[in-house]
Amino acid sequence: MEFDLQWLLLGLPLAFALGWVASRLDLRQLKQERSDSPRAYFKGLNLLLNERQDQAIDAFIEAVQNDPDTTELHFALGSLFRRRGEFERAVRVHEHLLGRADLKPAERDRAQLALAQDFMKAGLFDRAESAWLRLKGTAHDADAQLALLSLYERSHEWVQAAAVARQLEQGNGAGAGAGASAGAGAGDFSARIAHYECELAESAQRRGDLPAAEAALQRAATTAPRLARAQIQRGRLAMAQGQPQSAWAIWEQLRLQHPQAFVLVAEEYAVAAIAAAKCDDAAVAAARRDDAAAGLTQSLQQLPAVELLRALHRLRDDPASDPSPRLLQHLQNHPSLSAAQLLLEVPATQWTPQAWQALREAVAHSAAPLQRYVCSSCGFTARQYFWHCPGCLSWDSFPTQHADALGASGPFRQ
Repeated sequence: MEFDLQWLLLGLPLAFALGWVASRLDLRQLKQERSDSPRAYFKGLNLLLNERQDQAIDAFIEAVQNDPDTTELHFALGSLFRRRGEFERAVRVHEHLLGRADLKPAERDRAQLALAQDFMKAGLFDRAESAWLRLKGTAHDADAQLALLSLYERSHEWVQAAAVARQLEQGNGAGAGAGASAGAGAGDFSARIAHYECELAESAQRRGDLPAAEAALQRAATTAPRLARAQIQRGRLAMAQGQPQSAWAIWEQLRLQHPQAFVLVAEEYAVAAIAAAKCDDAAVAAARRDDAAAGLTQSLQQLPAVELLRALHRLRDDPASDPSPRLLQHLQNHPSLSAAQLLLEVPATQWTPQAWQALREAVAHSAAPLQRYVCSSCGFTARQYFWHCPGCLSWDSFPTQHADALGASGPFRQ
């Protein structure tokens, strides 16, 4: 059978025409798909701006289905899921991105960052820790280290927190390239590291390991020499070790360096002075109590705090005696319920008329802010009663009693 060249001449143009038609159809379909994807994307963006998240998510899902290779749509969808609290769906989106072999390194690191944020928001801290650790040496290294620091603080893992803080402070937490510039110069973390050591000291002291507590406080003092908390705990550790003289000396230094923080241990300072005086002879004991009283008086002149008054009251030979003029003067100049409570510790039969008057003024001054009407809908407070709340425009939302009369059962009361 002979092959007819005439059919070949007729078939070549026909094949070319069919190929051209097929390519045009494929090109039209591709253009249609590409036009559908931006349309769905912009539709989702418009719905999102109009606070219609449910419909926005549907639009983004449609866009992802039309163009599965678009990573930005995946990131947008995952962020939406995380904001809505649908952490499982957000994790699936970001894990799907990480599973793609064609993902660029920068986008892979971004997906890993988003996945770590999903785990953090979901409260899956062990998985979040692993996700953050995978970002070491990337452009997101500094963010990952700070997130790990927060994570360790939240879970009270003070040793790990101190290690991460030292890496951030030294700039060694980042790897090469972009990560190195991101991790360097993260700031001064000496105070936070010292707080971590103080936490370790408290834990050691609670379990009775006083040498470990002392070592941790020594590290804290070396890291941040002027940290008030370390001085407070060193004094308490000295008291626990039966060394009131050392505790008093430490807190005397705290009083001079940190007057504000000294208020936290003012009464313990007085107790240490009394205990130290019992270890001394009569002359030294009297001098020590006088020095403690003089120090507390000086601090009270700088900072009129009730805690200092209470410490001075403890130093008195007869705490049940008449209220001192200093307490009455404090009540008149700084009326408060705390000062009034200190006055109430003295038997009422020993009060003077000035004490009664100071007590009444202190109670009235402290009760005034509570004598307000509070809206049960929005918490708006006002001195006068409103039928129509000026804050949230609700009707009949104000209880007819003041906030102090409602007590713990009132609106917005803890």
